[in-house]
Amino acid sequence: MANIEYLQSALRQFKMYKKLGDGAMQQVDDKGLFLQPNEESNSIATIVKHMHGNMLSRWTDFMTTDGEKPWRQRDAEFDNDLQTRESVLQKWEEGWQCLFNALESITDDDLNKIIYIRNEGHTVLEATNRQIAHYSYHVGQIVYIAKMLKNDGWQSLSIPRNKSNEYNEKKFSEEKGKRHFTDEWLNK
Repeated sequence: MANIEYLQSALRQFKMYKKLGDGAMQQVDDKGLFLQPNEESNSIATIVKHMHGNMLSRWTDFMTTDGEKPWRQRDAEFDNDLQTRESVLQKWEEGWQCLFNALESITDDDLNKIIYIRNEGHTVLEATNRQIAHYSYHVGQIVYIAKMLKNDGWQSLSIPRNKSNEYNEKKFSEEKGKRHFTDEWLNK
């Protein structure tokens, strides 16, 4: 039972990070999606392209093949060569769909099975945690870039600045109960 709850929690977290990325990209104009501030920085489009490559590599046939697929061209993921918002969003959606399909295929008994990423053994649970951390890192980058570009036009994706007290008052006025922290964000 605990494994099923873990899988549901992981899926909710991934969905929350996708929604944060969706919200950030919606607030940025087309030019902003492709802005690369300097040679060592990535544009939002490039981050999406990298996440797409990682997601397809890690989650395609993940129970039977290494998570670093021979067909993956990781270095090319950092070429800033996507040209349209549509191409960025297509990769974004395709990557997440691959991940969601894979997660939804996992059974309770699968979480302790060993899978490999670059020949390093992970339980399915460990590999899932690894990817939650990786994707949240990159979604944070996307949000940060979008927030810088929008500046005072930014629409908060979490608790708005100077609204923590109001938010806490609302939360503490509710009856105590077991809820998942992502519920409120996913239902916005």
